[in-house]
Amino acid sequence: MNYLWLFVVAGGPVILAAAFIFALLRRRRLKREERRRRDEATRELYRR
Repeated sequence: MNYLWLFVVAGGPVILAAAFIFALLRRRRLKREERRRRDEATRELYRR
């Protein structure tokens, strides 16, 4: 059996899922003041 093909087909999605999970865990949540400023800036942008 060609183990390289098995590694690519089975390992690729596992590595991709691990990268997604890592990115989601490292994402920084905005604090209340940061969310308020972001929302205010968005409203100002679309007011024009």
